[in-house]
This record gives sequence, C-alpha cells and structure tokens, in this order.
Amino acid sequence: MKILHTSDWHLGKRLESFSRLEEQKDVLNEICEIADKEAVNAVIIAGDLFDTFNPSTEAVDLFYKGLKRLAADGQRAVIAIAGNHDSPDRIEAPDPLARECGIIFTGYPNSEVQPFSLDSGLKVLQSDQGFLEIRLPGDHPPLRIVTTPYANELRLKTFLAPDDKEASLRQVLNDSWQTTADKYCDDKGINLLVTHLFMIQEGTKMPEEPEDEKPILYIGGAQPVFSSDIPSNIQYTALGHLHRYQEVKGANGPAIYTGSPLAYSFAEANQQKHISLIDAEPGKPVNTTRIELKSGRRLLRKRFEDIDQAVQWLSENQDVYVELTLVSDTYLKTEDRKRIYSAHDGIVTIIPEVINKQSAETQEGPAIELGKGMPELFEDFFSHAKGQQPNERIKELFKEIIGEDFRD
Repeated sequence: MKILHTSDWHLGKRLESFSRLEEQKDVLNEICEIADKEAVNAVIIAGDLFDTFNPSTEAVDLFYKGLKRLAADGQRAVIAIAGNHDSPDRIEAPDPLARECGIIFTGYPNSEVQPFSLDSGLKVLQSDQGFLEIRLPGDHPPLRIVTTPYANELRLKTFLAPDDKEASLRQVLNDSWQTTADKYCDDKGINLLVTHLFMIQEGTKMPEEPEDEKPILYIGGAQPVFSSDIPSNIQYTALGHLHRYQEVKGANGPAIYTGSPLAYSFAEANQQKHISLIDAEPGKPVNTTRIELKSGRRLLRKRFEDIDQAVQWLSENQDVYVELTLVSDTYLKTEDRKRIYSAHDGIVTIIPEVINKQSAETQEGPAIELGKGMPELFEDFFSHAKGQQPNERIKELFKEIIGEDFRD
C-alpha cells in the first residue's frame, strides 16, 4: 500500500499584502500529479487545511477541488484532520457529501466516522471515537488510522479522559492511543497515527514553531508530547503543525512532520518543501521517501550595504519574495526606495539598519531599530510612550496577542 502524507496547507494565507492563492493552486496540482504518478492508494492531510477559522470563498473552492481530484472518484481514500488554524465544525460540516467522493474529515479528537461504502470498493469497515478502519479499492490489507485532530490541553483531556481530571496530557494521550491500538491495530493491517500536535523525543530540545504560527500546547505550562507515547504497533505517525520537514526520533516507526508545501514566513527562508511517500505492508517496518515540491516562490532574506548592488540583485532574481535589509549611516532616501521597489515586485519588507545611530536621532528621541523582533519593538515603544518598562503582565498579554515568546 502506498500512502501520501502532507500537512499545513494553510489555504488562503497571505504573505503580508501578497496573495499566495495562485501558488497554492500550483502546489496542490503538483501534489495531485505526484499522487497519480506514484499510484498512491490513500492521502493523509495532517491538519491546518486552512489558515483561518473563516477562510475565503476562493480558499474553500480550491480546497474542495483539490481534494476531489486527489480522491479520484473514490478510487483513493483522502483523510483530513483539523489543525489549530481550522474550525472543527467547518471541517466536519461537508462530511456526508465528501464521503461520496472517498473523502473523510475528522474535526475533534473524539470524532467518530460513520461507516459507508462506495461502488469503487472503498469502504469504512469499522470506526470508533478517534479511529477508523478502511478497505481500499483493489487487493490491499485494511488501513487502520488512529486520529487525534488538534485541541488544546483542556479540551483534549475533556474529550479523551472526562473522568480523570488529574491525569497529565501525556498520560491521557498515551492511554487513549494505546487502548485504541490494542483493540484495533494488529499485524494484519497497516496501522497509522494521524495527529496535529507538538511532539518531541523525550530529553531533546524542543524545535521552534514557525515564526508566525500560533503556539499550541505550551501556553499555560502544558507539558510536551513525547514520541515514546506512540504505541509500538503504530507503523507510521503522520504529524502536522511544524513547517519544516523533520522526523521525530524515539518512536517505534517513523514519526514525521512533512512541513508546509509552501514557505509561509521568513523563518522558512530558502527552505526546500516536501511531502512524504509511505510504502507499507502489515507487520513490517514502513519505507518512507521524501519527495521535493517545486511549486511556489522561494522566500529569501538578503542584506546589502550598497543600493546599486541591491537593485542589481533584485533585477536578476525576480521569482522570489524578499525581506531586504539595507545597511547605511542614514535613513533610506525616497528616491532610493522608489528604485528598489521598481526593480522587483516581490519585496515584502525593507529593514533599514542604521549604523550611525547618533546622527539618526531626532528631537523626538532615538530612531526605532526595525531589525528588532516584535517583543523588543513593543518594549521600546512602551518605554518611549510611558517612560518606563512594561511589567510582566503587560508582556504576557502582548505575547498572547502576537503568539510568540519574549526572548532574552
């Protein structure tokens, strides 16, 4: 059985003022072509299907057209779960109609898929809360999928262990996954876990979340989810949330973040994007292949100390988005700014890096250093406006608003 794993489509997401919809069309077309070329039997989409709870009409249209093509008139199963950017109710709303195409949605950790069958031979053999078993068209073993869409820690515990309020999140997930796997996942089928959580190997450093991503499990001091919590009879864990392709060590089988299909922030500058192809047999270790995606404009961070060099580089590198840092001893002149913008249509941000700060100071106070991060800029603004540093409560409120940690 061949299974394609992708995640974090974030359909409808923009890059500042730039729409990415055409690039998203291109990359979904590329994913569909890969699925056809590799004769894939099932497709897993591990959350963050949209970028917002209320996506645009264009994003919704692109999503359903892409899934319908992936499902190939019910010849291929498509299983999609909700991520932290998705509305669970919106994800599950079209499920009765989607099932007629072989598309299965789960929005909640305790969602139970209604059994159905298609003329193609695709059939949900059995289901339970957070679990489904599928028979695919053709001569294939059953595909078992343990599903845990995103929910915050409180809701995860409420959904999965309503009678044990004192249990830790890891214990709740481990117990739920293990109970389900022991009940349904023997060595006569293909056994997968699909979830949208922040997972690490116990004892290792936590990877960074995307620059503009909403933190999911760590606000309020929640503990991380460890790969050792995955049951040993799960052959592959399809993860969503992190935007860079990476494997989390410490599980019995591969536990992989495929990452987003496009670079969505400059923290992902110059990243190569991928999807994961899984070749699986019952009772055996799976083989995985990382497939490069070629669609979409790259994001680059460039730094110049000379305007002419910047203009020349921009003229020679048109098919990218650029975060441009310009180093000088004075502010960027209007005529230079016009030259730069006329040389390239993909400049997202220009960051002036003023070397001679003394000459840049005005009667209003020191110049703002735009090269700083948002938390530092907020502290500078607060100090300038109020004459004192913000207290910890104000910092925490600002952190919640922008969804990122203050760094020392």
